[in-house]
Amino acid sequence: MKSLIQRVSQARVSVAGATVGAIDQGLLVLVGIEPTDDQEAIERMAHKLLHFRVFADVEGKMNLNVQQIEGGLLLVSQFTLAADTRKGLRPSFTSAASPTVAEERFNQLVAVVRSRYSQVATGQFGADMSVSLTNDGPVTFLLEVQGGHR
Repeated sequence: MKSLIQRVSQARVSVAGATVGAIDQGLLVLVGIEPTDDQEAIERMAHKLLHFRVFADVEGKMNLNVQQIEGGLLLVSQFTLAADTRKGLRPSFTSAASPTVAEERFNQLVAVVRSRYSQVATGQFGADMSVSLTNDGPVTFLLEVQGGHR
C-alpha cells in the first residue's frame, strides 16, 4: 500500500462541482492499493498516517503528528499510485488492485483511521474527482507499507 501525503493548510475534493470532502490544516492522503495489501498493511498504514511527524513544534522541527495539531485527514483513493512506471513511457496498472478489492481495502483503511481519530474526510471512490489544496511547505512524503503475505 502506498500513500502520498501532503501537509496542507486546506484541501478539498469535489465531484461534479459538489464538495464531497474537505479539511483545513492537516494531511491530504492519496492512497494506492495493491493486490497483496491485507489487514496488516491497512493497520500499518493507519498507524503511520496518524503518527507520522510532519508538523512543526515550537522550535520549528517536524516533531508533531496530525493528531497532536488536531488537524484533518482527507483520504482519497488514487489507483495510479500503484502503477508500475519502471519500463517504457506508459504506466502499467497490473500492480494495482482490482476496483472491487481496492474499494474494499480503501474503505477498511478509512474505517480503521476513523475508529482512532475523528477528523477524517474522504473523496468518492471511483469518481472523477477534482482535488484542490494549498500545500504547506511544500511538504510531501511517499509512505509505503507491506502486509504479512509478501
